Amino acid sequence: MKSTLVYSTDKGRLCTGCGETVSACRCAALTANTPVGDGKVRVLLDTKGRNGKAVTQVTGLALTLTEIELLAKTLKARCGSGGAVKSGIIEIQGDHRPVILAFLQSKGIAAKQAGG
Repeated sequence: MKSTLVYSTDKGRLCTGCGETVSACRCAALTANTPVGDGKVRVLLDTKGRNGKAVTQVTGLALTLTEIELLAKTLKARCGSGGAVKSGIIEIQGDHRPVILAFLQSKGIAAKQAGG
């Protein structure tokens, strides 16, 4: 069993990821610059767990989390509906697959429609 130091009397509380003090932690900066997805972009319609309401999901984007947030904002404005980013997956309320596919392909992102 590997133990990790979480408090030091001379430094105070320590980050369990990098070992630095909590105020000087560099873990968030390291993970913010790594791409979230694998590059296989899929656009699909999902209704599971939403009482039959449709949500268009965009998965597999090989972008950083901040770039995904910016793309989600653009897609929500383009579709004229709400949405969110959850775990690197863009969710847009409603069935907007053709609009999203056309927009992503115009930006040079090779996206495919998944599902039915």
